[in-house]
Amino acid sequence: MIGNAVRVMRIATGEEADEVQDDGKSAAAKELGSQGGKKRAANMTPERRAEIARKAAAKRWSSK
Repeated sequence: MIGNAVRVMRIATGEEADEVQDDGKSAAAKELGSQGGKKRAANMTPERRAEIARKAAAKRWSSK
């Protein structure tokens, strides 16, 4: 944990470069992907959202 703190300090002061890993997705794909769930919910009827929520709750609280 201390090593990470030192690394963050070095990046903040410019002593070390921040190496961002590329996940292979374009910026446009990331932007559209982050809107997906909101857009899907906006297009659903309240009844359908309630149906999905009931199913999820039943699955969550069912004995495994």
